[in-house]
Amino acid sequence: MKDFGQVLLNWYLKNKRDLPWRKTKDPYKIWISEIILQQTRISQGTDYYNRFIFQYPTIKSLSNANMDAVLKLWQGLGYYSRARNIHETAKTITQYYNGVFPETYDKILKLKGVGEYTAAAIASIAFDEPVAVVDGNVFRVLSRFMCIKKPIDSTDGKKIFKLIACQLMHKSNPGDYNQAIMELGALLCTFQSPQCGFCPLKKDCCALRNDCISEFPVRSHKKEPRNRYFNYLVIHDNKEILINKRKEKDIWQELYEFPNLESSRFITINEIKKIKEWKWLWESKTKPTIHISDQFVHKLTHQTIHAVFIEIELTKISKEIELFRKIAVKDFRKLAIHRLIDIYINKHPLFKK
Repeated sequence: MKDFGQVLLNWYLKNKRDLPWRKTKDPYKIWISEIILQQTRISQGTDYYNRFIFQYPTIKSLSNANMDAVLKLWQGLGYYSRARNIHETAKTITQYYNGVFPETYDKILKLKGVGEYTAAAIASIAFDEPVAVVDGNVFRVLSRFMCIKKPIDSTDGKKIFKLIACQLMHKSNPGDYNQAIMELGALLCTFQSPQCGFCPLKKDCCALRNDCISEFPVRSHKKEPRNRYFNYLVIHDNKEILINKRKEKDIWQELYEFPNLESSRFITINEIKKIKEWKWLWESKTKPTIHISDQFVHKLTHQTIHAVFIEIELTKISKEIELFRKIAVKDFRKLAIHRLIDIYINKHPLFKK
């Protein structure tokens, strides 16, 4: 199809959604939108984008922000490493680029947390550099249009799709073209129930012609997610509560939660009593009140978290705890927390006072 790019552009200009980041050529705002929208629905991502840009309208304002405040604003989106990366990258741009966003694909790609797709999106939309984006939508459109059987998650497959995407793109209007092919994948060439009858490419689509749309895109066999068991200790005296900030390079880094005993299975109260670090809980003359929650299952991309919350109510948290922080229960919601903790506290009356 000789006019692939132009056909897509004509369709896009008539059918594109009215989205805030499409009304600007500001690379900062385009960057923030792309990071937020990675694996986030447009309906959810738009609200986060508007709040984020309102709070941090410029690179400098983001670079000057407190990390905890950025994470709190990001709360609910998941993939918190992205929030940490954009904060660090804003500082880098402020310090080494005088606050001016780099203007070429190669320079943008060197920024922390910016991969090939994001760099291509920013370079093409903000600076009209003819470099093609390749994301899930593009994989789906191209694999069906050309019946490409190479797995999209293989090294060879990614190289082939990148090459084809570059060959087909509209060189004189790369920004709109990239948004057009992604928009087509999002609105018509969807994973389930594609709207082929409305597709501007339907006359030349290989998968539609051969009635094999459901066979594309091809993926390699996925690894089973690993299971992890978190035993959260919700230690409080109705006024104060112990909390912990995750520092290790793991999921939810820099977010707050309750002290967590990770194990290969759920552990019992008797087993906790034998742990030297927690013996002080049982030393009080007044026995603590203990309640164990139902099990929570929280599925992430590569792992499944199985969690229980062991609530231990003391008459008073009098002991100074070196490894954990003690705060007022009423202030807990002000902290940046991850989704699993948020689900738990929304069901617990202690945090509704």
